[in-house]
Amino acid sequence: MSNGTFDFNLLLKESKDTLLNPKSYFSTLKTSGGMTEPLIKAVIYGTVTGIIYLLWGLLKIGAVGGGLLGGAFGFTAFITAIIGAVIGVFVGAVILLIISSVCKGNADFEANLRVTAAVMVIMPISALLSFLSGFNIYLGMVINLIVFLYTLWLLYNGLVEALKCKPETAKIVCYVLIALIVLFLLLGLNARNRLERSLNKDARELLKDLNKN
Repeated sequence: MSNGTFDFNLLLKESKDTLLNPKSYFSTLKTSGGMTEPLIKAVIYGTVTGIIYLLWGLLKIGAVGGGLLGGAFGFTAFITAIIGAVIGVFVGAVILLIISSVCKGNADFEANLRVTAAVMVIMPISALLSFLSGFNIYLGMVINLIVFLYTLWLLYNGLVEALKCKPETAKIVCYVLIALIVLFLLLGLNARNRLERSLNKDARELLKDLNKN
């Protein structure tokens, strides 16, 4: 993917290498050459993600496809995924640049943009598995946690191998992120359980009042 051309076959190979052998891939990742290439990569990942959400919506499968308006929600998710990918690759690069600087790594924006775009390969995988949340919320949470942990694994390799960060510091950052996401998941689960108990209580009281009448 150079000299003004974009090689889709190379993109497929890079995507496969990123997912299956991230250490080797990031160790050979080019950190310069222009921002067009990583931007195109992010848009393609966002588009594939959007197509998957659109498919789930049309088929009325999972959380995105729930209800009679599944197709409409799927189309909205399709557009949102593409826009989110474009915005996300730049926002993610800024965040990654800060993390890389903390870890004494490469503080060049383009280098961090390229690593961010490569890590975004996880987006279609996450979308593909998203239908599980529609069947069981707890299964969905477990899957989301696994996807997040694997994303961190990709990010760690990107930090250490491509951006030349200190491994020890990068590990600490990843551990902190893991602790935060687990905390948020637990807080979210607790809030959901409280809401369900409250709704069930209100429903029982309503039924009791109806029976009295």
